[in-house]
Amino acid sequence: MDRVVVIGSGIAGCACAVRLAEAGVHVTLISPFPSERSQSVMAAGGINAVLENCEAGDSVAGHIDDTMRGGRGIAGRAAVGSLCEHASDVVEYLERIGTVFTLDKDGSLARRAFGGQTHRRTYYCGSSTGKQIVSALVMEVRRFEARGLIQRRLWSCFHSALIQDGRCHGAILFDEASGGLTMELADALVVATGGQNALFGKTTGSTQCDGYAAGKLFMQGVDLKNLEFIQYHPTTLETPQKRILVSEAVRGEGGRLFYLDGDERVYFMEEKYGERGNLMPRDVVSQQMAAVGRQVYLDATVLGKRVIDERLSEVRDVCRKYRGIDIAKEPIPVAPSVHFFMGGIAVDNSHETNVENLFAIGECASMYHGANRLGGNSLLSAIYSGWVAADAIAGCDSVRTAPDFSTLLSEESRKLARMCDASGTVPAARVRDVLTETMDRKMGVVRDGTALADGVADIDRCLSDVDKISYDPHVMMYMNYCLPGLLVLARAALACAEHRTESRGAHVRSDYPAARDDFAFASIVSYNEGEFKVWLDKDGRYER
Repeated sequence: MDRVVVIGSGIAGCACAVRLAEAGVHVTLISPFPSERSQSVMAAGGINAVLENCEAGDSVAGHIDDTMRGGRGIAGRAAVGSLCEHASDVVEYLERIGTVFTLDKDGSLARRAFGGQTHRRTYYCGSSTGKQIVSALVMEVRRFEARGLIQRRLWSCFHSALIQDGRCHGAILFDEASGGLTMELADALVVATGGQNALFGKTTGSTQCDGYAAGKLFMQGVDLKNLEFIQYHPTTLETPQKRILVSEAVRGEGGRLFYLDGDERVYFMEEKYGERGNLMPRDVVSQQMAAVGRQVYLDATVLGKRVIDERLSEVRDVCRKYRGIDIAKEPIPVAPSVHFFMGGIAVDNSHETNVENLFAIGECASMYHGANRLGGNSLLSAIYSGWVAADAIAGCDSVRTAPDFSTLLSEESRKLARMCDASGTVPAARVRDVLTETMDRKMGVVRDGTALADGVADIDRCLSDVDKISYDPHVMMYMNYCLPGLLVLARAALACAEHRTESRGAHVRSDYPAARDDFAFASIVSYNEGEFKVWLDKDGRYER
């Protein structure tokens, strides 16, 4: 293909754009902000791989088994196998382009333990791995910009895909500078827009990654997958604005979780699961913390000031800045919070959706993680998914004759103008509050059928009021037009959670506490004229 549009310039989007440019494909890389402001820079802990200097007894097969076990058996083994087999290539590539990894005393890449893994295989850059990777990839993007193969387009937001007869031909964008819609035609469109944070109140993620692209594409006929599987990170710190991640690296280095029974510390994870209890998979730790029913603390004082300063400096600085906590002297009050979305846009093993020439990568695509993600696999899958999509696109013939979408662009522009002029009776801010409060209460760590049915009713009421919404003229128009897409996405997630009458991974139902063999498959949801249809992917259509 000759020209590709990539929406999103975090790690997945940049990795895909660079890989395409290396193959001689021209790429337009679109985002509302520079890469340095993407959510990717917030990734702290590390990236998983089995390298030549791996821990004794470790292997690629072990990485595959741990990933499948963490995903509770519903991730495609072929896809997971390919991810883990190429992990060493990813880490070696990152080192080659200038990612500054932490080194051991002998000069080899240092590794740490991470949750749900049987060996220490997480390579890291202090506690700012994402920042280092973004910095290295941005330099690669700039190198190809200088050669004319990548064009950056900032201050632009996704509006909708250009789809006709089951094929994608590019995207309509909202241009912040002009306040209007523009069109980018392309042989292929790659969506790399991150998770669905705007569905909830406080999360650990960036509000830039709001889920709108997935919701809008869903309304345009793109299938979604595994939306019920939402990872709650067990150790986050409360601040007035959001939940701040306290990296799993703290527990990887030896930090311990406890609660107080009077004056006595109860190390509940160690009591239940033994020596490695603090490093159980994130769903297990979050569920155990919820069961405790009281404030839980993470003790990093046992690590000593040297380890904290050398390996956990970002965690140290965040706790000091936002809560005045010196983690070398006092424990950190932590609680589970929405952190990662295993569900998203349904893609096949080449990361193509059910719409031809439309691809999704990174966290917005549901792939590799099944019912729960292992820490350290997200950065790996972000880069690898970008490579997979790029290779698939570069190997395809160009689609040179695009339909005339000028009439569609004019109609969408008129809709946007009507939205600005509408004098509705339901404030948009109130609808957003109902959305986030509903998802926070009904899609928490533990759910039940009654709560989910109430959530469906709440979101359905919001959807019935969409035509009555009074939009705020003082905010960027994107914040207004994205709201219906977010509501539809939330409704789809609730439908998936209602349909899965079992507990598996990050989806826990108190009314169905056991896993069921007949549900050992990914869930798929489709949308057609307001109707939501959920089924299990027993044929492995999207992931094998």
